[in-house]
Amino acid sequence: MENGIKKLYEISKKESRLIIGLMSGTSLDGLDIALCRIFGSGLNTKLELLAFDSFPYTSDFKKKLKQISFKIDNNLELITLINKELAVLHANMVNLFLKRNQLKNEEMDLIASHGQTIFHSPQRLRKQDSCGHATLQIGDADQISVQTKIITLSDFRQKNVAEGKEGAPLVVYGDYLLFKSNNENRILLNIGGISNFTIIPKDGNFSAILSTDSGPGNTLMDQFIHQNDFSKFYDYNAEVALQGNINYSLLEALLDHSFFKQDFPKSTGPELFNLNYLNNALEKSFTSNISIPDIMATLNWFTAFTIAEAVNANTTSSQKYKLYFSGGGIHNPLLIQNLHQLLNNVEMYNFNQIGFNPDAKEAALFAVLANETIAGDYSIFDQTTLSMGKISLPN
Repeated sequence: MENGIKKLYEISKKESRLIIGLMSGTSLDGLDIALCRIFGSGLNTKLELLAFDSFPYTSDFKKKLKQISFKIDNNLELITLINKELAVLHANMVNLFLKRNQLKNEEMDLIASHGQTIFHSPQRLRKQDSCGHATLQIGDADQISVQTKIITLSDFRQKNVAEGKEGAPLVVYGDYLLFKSNNENRILLNIGGISNFTIIPKDGNFSAILSTDSGPGNTLMDQFIHQNDFSKFYDYNAEVALQGNINYSLLEALLDHSFFKQDFPKSTGPELFNLNYLNNALEKSFTSNISIPDIMATLNWFTAFTIAEAVNANTTSSQKYKLYFSGGGIHNPLLIQNLHQLLNNVEMYNFNQIGFNPDAKEAALFAVLANETIAGDYSIFDQTTLSMGKISLPN
């Protein structure tokens, strides 16, 4: 233990740190790995993305994850087993990633592992208790640290929950440190399984920033397309949605939920936006017999519309904004087309326009959180701490 603490201290004093960020999102499609060299900390943070890769899960493992993810009734033994299996899988992926890039494990300072969210439960979605916000990620970091021999930080969301916040979205901290601008008001939109965005006013301090979920990203589209064609996990290039038309009766039913009336910031997940949600909307709108392409076109517009409504509710026409998008949804051409149509008063750009790989963004932002935990100045965030993540030392 003494050697581990000594090593952490030495890492905290380095001029730069090599940190591997791991991100597996609510789409349950695989692991993003971003190797970052991070200089400094706090407002002096500089990040260089050295390597990035995505490792897809096998179809069989996706099915396993789906068995335990976002469900109220669950199999505790299966959760226990997959908690270990997922971590070993992630560790093997890290080892392979380093080998592919001709790097040695002992050269790495830290791993920042987000883990896999299997249930997210903000208080506003539960009326029957007074427990407050809660969230659960699996992927045992001790397994990762032992299998890779690299110090691993994990379970970042729990500190945020302990401070009375919802535990999501956490991208706000990295967004502020890496992507704030003195010249423009920025909206940083991430379209993953769930959509979230951060609004950073130019020259604004941390307290002026809003970071919130807006509703579904790809999750409803992905779940529905897979239900109807088990060989597909998403609508590649919006091929199915482009064949359909928006059904406005279904759209109205999809929009009829209290989540969209709640104050910002807020968080959500596939616990709410799932096939039950869609089936209830189909039944309520008497549209159960419409075509699969029409349902997909409507879900695509639903995602774009809820993003646009949330952005419009938190911006003013007197200010100019530039929106930069990232996440898996950026590869859906119809979704981006719909967003351009709905956000015609906002300039929209791919995230790579500010010099960063949009697919690597979330994994890199968790590397930033690990960097802040080990070497950061917490006072800049107008709160008592940004010390997030539990530390697992290799043996």
